[in-house]
Amino acid sequence: MKFIALRVRNALVMHGYAADHSEIIETIEGEPFVEKLIALERIQSISEQYVLVTSSHGRQLYWEYEGDLAMVKARFAAAGLLID
Repeated sequence: MKFIALRVRNALVMHGYAADHSEIIETIEGEPFVEKLIALERIQSISEQYVLVTSSHGRQLYWEYEGDLAMVKARFAAAGLLID
């Protein structure tokens, strides 16, 4: 299993869908950044602001991360994990 170390904090938790098919999203504010080793298999996508990861019970988490997308892309490329 491969991991990436990033400083992240909770931003959004997607709990599922309501009866009208709208997303049920919980916003989290005020948490400090912490360093985590994230299993690459959990990562669904990375944007300029968020890492979208899978969680337990079908939840998806949007973690805000320190740095920028260019830095993350460079780290994946250096590890041979990015098709550009």
